[in-house]
Amino acid sequence: MSVPSAPEYTSNSISSSFSQRSQSKRRSPHLKWLKGFILPAILLVLWEILSRMGFFPPNLLPAPTRVLETIWNLAVTGALVRHVGATLYRVIIGFAIGSIFATVLGALTGYSRNIYNYLDPLLQALRNIPSLAWVPLFILWMGIQESSKVSLIAVGVFFPVYLNLMSGVQGVDRKLVEVGKVYRFSSLQLIQRIFLPATLPSYIVGLRNGLSLGWMFVVAAELMGASRGLGFLLIDGQTTGRPNLILASLLLFAIVGKLTDMLLATVGNHFLSWQDSHGTQG
Repeated sequence: MSVPSAPEYTSNSISSSFSQRSQSKRRSPHLKWLKGFILPAILLVLWEILSRMGFFPPNLLPAPTRVLETIWNLAVTGALVRHVGATLYRVIIGFAIGSIFATVLGALTGYSRNIYNYLDPLLQALRNIPSLAWVPLFILWMGIQESSKVSLIAVGVFFPVYLNLMSGVQGVDRKLVEVGKVYRFSSLQLIQRIFLPATLPSYIVGLRNGLSLGWMFVVAAELMGASRGLGFLLIDGQTTGRPNLILASLLLFAIVGKLTDMLLATVGNHFLSWQDSHGTQG
């Protein structure tokens, strides 16, 4: 009785295996992108069917086709571009301002124990103030102009970015820092070669969390006397009793917010392409 011999692995078979894996990794982002539409599409179809069967009251939960018709009417009249553009502008400016301050203070408090002891308790106390509690103060200081709205969004963006970056810097392995000091790295070299690669993943997560909070805070910001924006459409739909306009605004929030998050995640994955972690596998 002959025993089957073990398979022989040649250099050609190994290289072909690696090439197949690399091709699957290149295809995987597109497959993941398509898979993400399956569940929302199923929910929309079920929602439409149940609405046509009369299961949902049309004056409370209109069918998706009515919501899409509302979005189409906004687009035809040009109101869609104005409202989405106003909200997107506020989020981008607020995200940039909040991220810059959070990056500076998060890096300082994470790197220096003395700065952490003096500054972090104050920032942690401010972090627990609800978002709507800032609205009267910002209106008193800056009125109902764009500056108050952008400031409120910047406050929402600041804290998750600050907390993730500070925790990432403090979580750097001490042995790596000691090895850098043994090789006589300067402070700048320690930051470039040790701290920056080690903290970049948590920093990008903080940016994405900050961006999501920016989209949440923009609704509160647009309650402060805004005449344009998706938050204004929400309030307009509530006061005029138009649930299709409310749902259209929510849908636009979800779409535009997801697109901005995808853009930020793509940029982050580009800077983290050197990682060989479980999340990067095909």
